Amino acid sequence: MTGAQGEEIAAGFLIKEGYQIIQRNYRTVLGEIDIVAREGESLVFVEVKARSGDQFGPPQAAVDLRKQAKMSRVALVYLKQKRIDSCDCRFDVVAVVKSAGGVQVELFRNAFELSGTGAGC
Repeated sequence: MTGAQGEEIAAGFLIKEGYQIIQRNYRTVLGEIDIVAREGESLVFVEVKARSGDQFGPPQAAVDLRKQAKMSRVALVYLKQKRIDSCDCRFDVVAVVKSAGGVQVELFRNAFELSGTGAGC
């Protein structure tokens, strides 16, 4: 399964869960956020991790402290670029695993806090 396929599955899943997709693949020189969405009053930065099988462990385990810090920095750039001064925001992770039995999608709401930046959302 490609990353793009995983992101497509994750986006469909999030929409069914009531999220409104604002932007996909938000890129800066610092990195990328797979999906920016709204759920209720919250602005949600979503990392999608997709795997074919589980031989490398669960996909969500790949969102380590380094990845969290990178996402935090990119989220702050997004907020500044969009002139969002204050908001209720959070980081979610969607794990997509494709196996012989089909596709399993798991959502981790509020997977981690803003990290490695010295600033708050």
